[in-house]
Amino acid sequence: MKIGIVGLPNVGKSTLFNAITKAGAEAANYPFCTIDPNVGVVVVPDSRLEILTKMNSSEKLIPTAIEFVDIAGLVKGASKGEGLGNKFLSHIREVDAIVHVVRCFEDENIVHVDGSIGPIRDIDTINIELIFADLEVIDRRIDKSKKAAKSGDKKIKKELIILEKVKETLENNKLIKEHLFNKEEWDFIEQLQLLTSKPTLYVANVSEDEMIIADENNMVKELREYVKEEDADVILICAKIEEEIAQLEEEEKKLFLEELGLSKSGLDMIVDAGYKLLGLITFLTSGPKETKAWTIKNGTKAPQAAGKIHTDFEKGFIRAEITSYEDLVNAGSAVKAKELGLTRLEGKEYVMKDGDVVLFRFNV
Repeated sequence: MKIGIVGLPNVGKSTLFNAITKAGAEAANYPFCTIDPNVGVVVVPDSRLEILTKMNSSEKLIPTAIEFVDIAGLVKGASKGEGLGNKFLSHIREVDAIVHVVRCFEDENIVHVDGSIGPIRDIDTINIELIFADLEVIDRRIDKSKKAAKSGDKKIKKELIILEKVKETLENNKLIKEHLFNKEEWDFIEQLQLLTSKPTLYVANVSEDEMIIADENNMVKELREYVKEEDADVILICAKIEEEIAQLEEEEKKLFLEELGLSKSGLDMIVDAGYKLLGLITFLTSGPKETKAWTIKNGTKAPQAAGKIHTDFEKGFIRAEITSYEDLVNAGSAVKAKELGLTRLEGKEYVMKDGDVVLFRFNV
């Protein structure tokens, strides 16, 4: 999973990126301190892995990971090459989802590229540039399809109708989101890899006080209301607090969060939201050699899940021996789970569930 962190200059993107990846990207109080995208691979927190590792005395614990990309700040005119616009647009095309950081706090010591704080205006600045960039792509595609449609090809004529609908949506200053289209339309739109069709999570960067007392300011309330039309989620994070958390060991981190009255770190919240956004789940494999987490799309069938481990597992798939994580832990061991009838034999049509602990049987 590859997530791009975007937002206007000086909204807290690089500070947040540093905190959740510990990658040490430069974070300075001036625009464009991030010129090339910084990339950090972050381990996905999953307490189930430690428990399974102890249960099976595994030599290795291998978590799944997310790649975060801190993408250069954007300004008006980016779609026409202003600022670092061209770089921004090319880098954002490569990510699976977007974390859009929006500044929702006042601080006279931190400059804003537009001279004042305005979350909705900031979002619009970026979204309009994405819309302009997508309109160029759609116009070129429409011209190409119109020429091809002269042959009478029914498939191309259908595609042309969808392209026109996409263009009309963009011209109405709306992002291209799944709930605006039917399944057939969306299946085609996904192939276009439009910037405005990327799943987006909004992160409201608030002050330390507001994070601790959980009192949403008017800017956050306005943001939540504004993104309803997009069917998008908003999570609150204080980038400064995340910076402090990043310096702590695991036990210290838990105590620090408890003292602040927070149940999860910003990283945990972003990971949870990212999985939900992309429709992802995790299945687990565990034995004496290693305990490992595997990320798949929700709805994946057993043979395709096996293929994540090795292509031979999918080609020669026979069956999957599956125990739910909860059942396995309650039983105390894989042997006991089998004795209690908690381990199931599933075939090629089985749809994987989050927390399935699996042993795949195959023959090549």
